[in-house]
Amino acid sequence: MSSTQIYGGSGPDDEEPMDLPGGQIQVNALDSILDEIDTVLEQNAEAFVQGFVQKGGQ
Repeated sequence: MSSTQIYGGSGPDDEEPMDLPGGQIQVNALDSILDEIDTVLEQNAEAFVQGFVQKGGQ
């Protein structure tokens, strides 16, 4: 099984967490991930979907 990373964003170690109230840090991280997914889908949705399709069409 091979996997190819199409778009790499920043990881959790790339940024210093800011002192924000409550779960604001997690919300910002989630927004960042969703923005990254949107960017990949805008560039090449077919390649993104192919990463989840198993051989044999299952």
